Amino acid sequence: MLNLINRYPALSVCSADLQAMLDTLVECYSKGHKLLICGNGGSAADAEHIVGELMKGFRNPRKISKKESDAIMALDPVMGKNLVDKLQEALPAIALDGHVALTTAYLNDCEPLMCFAQQVQGYGCEGDVLLAISTSGNSQNVLYAATVAKAKGLKVIGLTGANESKLSAIADVCVRVPQTETYMIQELHLPVYHWFCLKLEETFWK
Repeated sequence: MLNLINRYPALSVCSADLQAMLDTLVECYSKGHKLLICGNGGSAADAEHIVGELMKGFRNPRKISKKESDAIMALDPVMGKNLVDKLQEALPAIALDGHVALTTAYLNDCEPLMCFAQQVQGYGCEGDVLLAISTSGNSQNVLYAATVAKAKGLKVIGLTGANESKLSAIADVCVRVPQTETYMIQELHLPVYHWFCLKLEETFWK
């Protein structure tokens, strides 16, 4: 964390919550669970960005295991070599902001503000984690998702701005970056999630 704080000194006030966030994610992945992520607007883009860092190598290539390599090669040595050379290990993560057919069907047929909650209901399992990103911490669709997550036994991590909020009240861990303007909050969210993606990769692929 020292490198993160050196580069972004303002985040020093979040040190304890940053460590709690990382510990929660390490526990999740250590036990074979997955991460669900949601947010609106720029935070939706952040959700997709995080998935891109977790589902493939971030700084380092993540070679698949020998057991998986052998199984692939046994099925087809020609295609298998290409697959074994190119595939990378992943930390399972799903951004709830995509899935256009599902979300448009649900918002048309049911309730627009519960699209994230419906996906948590469908994807979420006890032991998973929901990363709920909201600069205000009061986005209703994010709060619905967090409520369903808690009811299903998921841990909830909030990533918000400086102010206390409904999300910070319900989350197991909430990183409240020390800004109150939306764009400035988002500018500090990016180094936070780059940091935990890097630390997760270092944890599971030394």
